[in-house]
Amino acid sequence: MLYAAEGGGGAGGLTPILMIALLFGVMYFMMIRPQQKRRKEAEAMQSALGPGDEVVTIGGLYGTVTSVADDTVLLEVAPGVQTRYARPAIARVVSQADRSEPTDQVVEDADVKE
Repeated sequence: MLYAAEGGGGAGGLTPILMIALLFGVMYFMMIRPQQKRRKEAEAMQSALGPGDEVVTIGGLYGTVTSVADDTVLLEVAPGVQTRYARPAIARVVSQADRSEPTDQVVEDADVKE
């Protein structure tokens, strides 16, 4: 009689495997997938950097992008002070430069008020 009571749970060996699979599924959707999405967004933001963009570095330094190389960005942090940073060191873009208009605009004297 005791033997029959112990052997009655045929699906008992499958339960721990299902629990582990469920735990992995929850971890994937709660931790791994959102982190991958944030990383892709950061890479897209860093690859879209251009001259004139105002950015913040991961250290909290505000600056304006003056030039962009393959893996570095040259920032102007004060008038005449330029520093070079790696692209991944840019945390976010504060404001993007308007690239739709030509940069060589001439201001006429009639438009300038003193």
